[in-house]
Amino acid sequence: IWVKLLPLLKFVLTNATVIENLVAVAKDAALQHGVLMRIQEAPNSSEVRSNNTFTNNFFPLYVSSLYNQALSLQKHFNTLVDRISQDSEFLKEALARYTIEVDDFTSRLFKIHQQVLEEGRSSSITMGLNRSDYMMDQRDDGPVLKQIEINTIAASFGGLSTHTPEVHRKTLHLVGRFKESQRILDNNVAAGLAGGLAKAWELYGSEKAVVMFLVEDKQRNIFDQRCVEYELWKRNVPTTRKRFDVVYKTGSLDQDKKLFVDGLEVAVVYFRNGYMPDQYVSEQSWETRLMMERSKAVKCPDISTHLTGTKKVQQVLAKPGVVERFFPEQPEVAQQIRATFAGLYTLDQGPEGDKAEAMALAEPERFVLKPQREGGGGNNIYGKDIVEVLQGLKGSTGRMAYILMDKIQPVPSKNYLLRRDNPVKMSNCLSELGVYGAYVRHGKDMVMNQCVGHLLRTKSNEDTDGGVAAGVAVLDNPVLF
Repeated sequence: IWVKLLPLLKFVLTNATVIENLVAVAKDAALQHGVLMRIQEAPNSSEVRSNNTFTNNFFPLYVSSLYNQALSLQKHFNTLVDRISQDSEFLKEALARYTIEVDDFTSRLFKIHQQVLEEGRSSSITMGLNRSDYMMDQRDDGPVLKQIEINTIAASFGGLSTHTPEVHRKTLHLVGRFKESQRILDNNVAAGLAGGLAKAWELYGSEKAVVMFLVEDKQRNIFDQRCVEYELWKRNVPTTRKRFDVVYKTGSLDQDKKLFVDGLEVAVVYFRNGYMPDQYVSEQSWETRLMMERSKAVKCPDISTHLTGTKKVQQVLAKPGVVERFFPEQPEVAQQIRATFAGLYTLDQGPEGDKAEAMALAEPERFVLKPQREGGGGNNIYGKDIVEVLQGLKGSTGRMAYILMDKIQPVPSKNYLLRRDNPVKMSNCLSELGVYGAYVRHGKDMVMNQCVGHLLRTKSNEDTDGGVAAGVAVLDNPVLF
């Protein structure tokens, strides 16, 4: 396979005229198919940018098995997330002892969680739209699949990933590689995510009630969200888009705890906002989150599922016997999940945390320091910055707000990244595979549990952050052989 592809890659990577034509086709195809984001300087305007590769990552045969492994695991990760979210004692053990003492954001989320439990959950319908992210860790005997994190709130780019295959098929057509273009996988993530929302809406039982997208003031990633919204319209599911401040001003609960916003009954709250501290701009934002959590509306995710996605829970799951706690009848499933875990270490007070801190200070290039935040937003800490942060926290409890993780070591590949305000040049690139899952539970019955597609993000190996929204990583497609 590689022998057949090398002449193509050498031609594409060295012929300036071909590169110029590929850039033009890639940009036009991205515009045509809506693989776009609004620009940072004008996040609510009509000015947009594309952000993608214009050649693809060709995976040789042995890596196809890792792709299939990731897809086959997603339903099990859906089940794991759901079971953790229902285990209030586990969440308390994982978060209440240390993390919430030093991380104010997680602490405030946990207080809402506790209040909801004390009052009793108002909805018998639980759902999740998750994304589990992986990289290939190179070992002596070949690459293995290792999980970066699992996203349980606002797992993005499923909509745009639905349309990236056509963008890359067009670029391959330009250089006459028709057979290879057909190897790019169809990937209708938007329909799968919408299917989960539609199922929850149906179970809620009111045709007039809406799915409410809770969105940010600055809506740069609106096209990604619209893909899912349009799929809901195809199913005759009514939608609305509201910000925190609008829900605060116009929202209320009736005596049955039904949620009304701007006069509309809300069946499902789909959180595309609320996962970062700066998105809660005032106490009103926190009051609004509590009101929604107390309501009868289905939350995607509810507060306990949101907490399940914290990095501390990820680290605790890696301890011996913990995953097995959630699959007592399926030890083989627990083993399959555990096989994807990288080394994860606590930084809590005590000998275990002291040992992890010493390891990180001695060899910082081996690790990633993770706060209780989304990694793609530039929140993860690498290299010499790890030393600076940990030394600055010496003698304090502040290090408990972090976990330590082994840094995954993938093999770079050659590619072109098409990014705004960046010169087009060949780069050594690293790719991260995300796998989307959708599940809906009604009472004790899991009525939907599916893997609904994938996301491939590629970045230069010179960059540590992997965020697409930050303009670092780009959207890509795997080509499997």
